[in-house]
Amino acid sequence: MQQERYFRKGFKMRGQIQHLLDRDYRSEIVDEIRRRGNVLRAGDLTLRLADEFGFCYGVDRAVDYAFQTREKFPDRRIFLTGDMIHNASMNARLREMGIEFLSRGFDGRPDERFDDLGEEDVVILPAFGAPVEWVKKLRERGCIIVDTTCGSVLSVWKRVTRYAQKGFTSVIHGKYYHEETKATASQTRRDGGNGKYLIVRDLRETGYLTDFIRGRIGAEELKKRLGHGMSPGLDPERDLVHVGVANQTTMLMTETMKVGEEIRKAMEERYGRENLAEHFELFDTICSATQDRQDALMRLLEHPLDVMVIVGGYNSSNTNNLAIIAAERVPRSYHIASGVCIRGDSIRHKPPGTPLDPREEIEEEGWLPEGPVRVGLTAGASTPNSQIGLAVRRILEARGIPVEEALAAPS
Repeated sequence: MQQERYFRKGFKMRGQIQHLLDRDYRSEIVDEIRRRGNVLRAGDLTLRLADEFGFCYGVDRAVDYAFQTREKFPDRRIFLTGDMIHNASMNARLREMGIEFLSRGFDGRPDERFDDLGEEDVVILPAFGAPVEWVKKLRERGCIIVDTTCGSVLSVWKRVTRYAQKGFTSVIHGKYYHEETKATASQTRRDGGNGKYLIVRDLRETGYLTDFIRGRIGAEELKKRLGHGMSPGLDPERDLVHVGVANQTTMLMTETMKVGEEIRKAMEERYGRENLAEHFELFDTICSATQDRQDALMRLLEHPLDVMVIVGGYNSSNTNNLAIIAAERVPRSYHIASGVCIRGDSIRHKPPGTPLDPREEIEEEGWLPEGPVRVGLTAGASTPNSQIGLAVRRILEARGIPVEEALAAPS
């Protein structure tokens, strides 16, 4: 009976909802540009798409399962523990389908509404996953659970669970407020365990940890600096003798590797190379789709570009990292939430590297230079092709080129 109330492989109904997915998320414009080798030339505009962009397998699977769930349970109340993915249009579409959200963004506390749930209710766990305590409560309420947690996230969970079983504290490279990082940290307490974790956002925060390992700062100073990312009851003197590094899957791969290397060097200095394996472990848990999109962007940036456009939610970690990479090579780099942010000579965007906050969005005039212009375009893993296609259409319109005319030109 328990298995009938927990679903992780969908309901084998993709064929029944495929037309809805195509209607909402496919783009004939994007399909055509792909057919042309990811290059569109129209008038004095050259537009290049990255080789890899948009929906990854994990996101596609999560969206698919959400649509299947609505089809499977047309008369049931259906809830999501939080954002399905970090894409506003996607989450808005789910609300239109009657799917309710138990929390919103990073600050939600869905446990406050758990008492309203019962055996007739269906709860979807998003691609980021959900903390073990939430899943336990949902099971206790008898809810039907549809788990869309991404396989790459599950791989990280297995790693931190193993660390906890060995008595290692998990050092997680990620954003302490991010849903995925919260869910990953909770895995250290899986099955009633008492594992510990410490979350470090970047190399600056990693520096506090390595200073502690080397004896340059004390436990109280470390707690002052990194207490927001520490597991309850963590004792630095006791719990940071044995550490294993993991990560939020959407972080920059190069930064995660640097974080791990800095900690490795500090542990080796403290305990000696011959004893390193007893005190430190590091495994590559970067999501392959995240890495593929970062690598594809680097290849795109090898072409001379005047403007770079990155499409994706402002609270999408992997999209923000793409924007940061682009801005290092192309000064005119614009991170836009969707195609509607482009309106002729004006563009609304969030400057790369600014906080994950919609209030950071600014409006800029004259974003597209006059004369021949080369534009690169990519998108985060939670951005549907329909939004990418809309961005292409708006870029063409900003140049005074009807999309039909551009697509009619020889490839």
